[in-house]
Amino acid sequence: MEKFTRLTAIAAALPIANVDTDKIIPSRFLKTIKRTGLGVHLFDPLRYRADGTENPDFVLNREPWRKAGILVADDNFGCGSSREHAPWSLMDFGIRCVIAPSFGDIFYNNSLKNGLLPIRLPRETCERLMADAAMGGNAKFTVDLERQAIICPNGEEIRFEFDPFRKRLLLEGLDDIGQTMAFSPAIDRFEERRLREWSWLPATTVA
Repeated sequence: MEKFTRLTAIAAALPIANVDTDKIIPSRFLKTIKRTGLGVHLFDPLRYRADGTENPDFVLNREPWRKAGILVADDNFGCGSSREHAPWSLMDFGIRCVIAPSFGDIFYNNSLKNGLLPIRLPRETCERLMADAAMGGNAKFTVDLERQAIICPNGEEIRFEFDPFRKRLLLEGLDDIGQTMAFSPAIDRFEERRLREWSWLPATTVA
């Protein structure tokens, strides 16, 4: 998993509440298990018209937000069904951080497991950030996870709360497999001891 330490990027505002995972990435695009190639389908119902052409009114179809790395959203972002493709599509588009007053629980946890940083802030603060994001390419934000701070275009710092354990995993780039592999020396020692002291047990095999 890619580490998340510090991100400086353009932010796009999405002032729509209850954006569910089917709006983030519709079910018809879930046939792949690859994490790449999904960015083009991100927010498909909102980005494209019925004939497949881009909706010029949607923020990610307009400059400079086509290159947004941060999304400022509304309440209950990522609600709905379990869909790990949702954070995959956001990251494949280039978005590494989503800021919102609240998130769907499953989306929140899936994001953390894939290196996407979800930040909860009060609604009033999110509305201020949306207003700043509307300033365009000259309004870049910096998200510093180590300091748990968002630096606004005018230099103002906004602090956010974050679970210390989840913070360490993101800073070190550790997903579930990475956490297990961190214990490789202890696992190897156990296997050696198992073979030595309980040799009558069947040997561990890998299918």
